[in-house]
Amino acid sequence: MIFPLTIPDISLWLAVTAIILLVASELIFSFPEYSSRITLDKKLLRYCAVGCGLGFCVTVLMRMVGIP
Repeated sequence: MIFPLTIPDISLWLAVTAIILLVASELIFSFPEYSSRITLDKKLLRYCAVGCGLGFCVTVLMRMVGIP
């Protein structure tokens, strides 16, 4: 069975997701009057963003090493 997503596809998806989550978490942290009305765990959002960023770094390293 052929996996429909390649490493560059997953890398791009992780990069875009990390950027969106990091921007959202920074906006939430910078507006405390707005963030007080949102029931969202801000630290968990930031951890998810950092996790996606690390996943992106891993896929870039895989491409540099030569793993298809």
